Amino acid sequence: MSTTTVPGPAAIGSTAETAPDPARTRRRRTLAQWGFVAPAVLFMLLFFGYPLVRNIVMSFQHYTPSTFFTGKAPFNGLDNWRNVFGDDLFGKALWQTIVFTIGSLIGQFCIGLGLAVFFNRRFPLGGVLRALMLLPWLVPMVVSGIVWRRILDQDTGVLNSFLGLFGIGHTPWLTSTHVALLAVTLVNIWIGIPFNTVILYGGLQELPREVYEAASLDGASAWRTFRSITLPLLRPVVTVVLVLGFMSTVKVLDLVLALTGGGPADSTQTLGTLTYQDSFVQLDFGTGAVVGNVLVLISAVFAVFYLRANRNEGK
Repeated sequence: MSTTTVPGPAAIGSTAETAPDPARTRRRRTLAQWGFVAPAVLFMLLFFGYPLVRNIVMSFQHYTPSTFFTGKAPFNGLDNWRNVFGDDLFGKALWQTIVFTIGSLIGQFCIGLGLAVFFNRRFPLGGVLRALMLLPWLVPMVVSGIVWRRILDQDTGVLNSFLGLFGIGHTPWLTSTHVALLAVTLVNIWIGIPFNTVILYGGLQELPREVYEAASLDGASAWRTFRSITLPLLRPVVTVVLVLGFMSTVKVLDLVLALTGGGPADSTQTLGTLTYQDSFVQLDFGTGAVVGNVLVLISAVFAVFYLRANRNEGK
């Protein structure tokens, strides 16, 4: 005959005391999550949020070198904005920034994609060549600009000396208002090719080989395989490459300063160099802040379109 033991009141009470409180557990989990997120949020607010807000406020102030000593920067309303948008140089710099950015992105991506497809085939010394291709990207941009300035020199440059062997006259690469922007764009393409090649090559390595085997069995040509299989599968990587390339190209400053300084006759002036000259050459920090805000706005609009495109693609 079995007996059933009924827990007493003390046992019931001890069981209730050891049972976890769902609300308390939830609070602990929330605090732990915020504990991990807080350092990143604090870093973003301190090093991105505050400078951005400060730059926006500065664009509405009469900010001069004396402000650093007196601490007084009176608000002047929209005067800085009117001065910037009423200046013909701003429109010229904006147009040249667009041409420079688009030309650089197209050149870097097309050549980078071609090299990525080439290196995707295994051959001797392929790894060594890929490593050597990283050199232009690893060298500081100012150093690259100085080296290329010597190469493109009209009288003593190596490039004109080489072209002279074929009877081509000395081209004023950096001193002609018609050629200087093209020369700066070509140098920036040379610098950006390794980055595009490495990222696109990594994307190609992750593509499934079974799809290519099926296309080969179906008799698809190399171009048809590339157009119908490689490009569609590589689209997410292509998007990342173009976005990162745009963000790094639209604000290029050191390369232009090292090559031409924005000249000749402002033919290579971009929004980045215009911000630098307004703020640190003419010491008009208010108008420099306006141009900087325009750069931030352009980047923000591009980022919004990128996020919307990715969201629509994921549906």
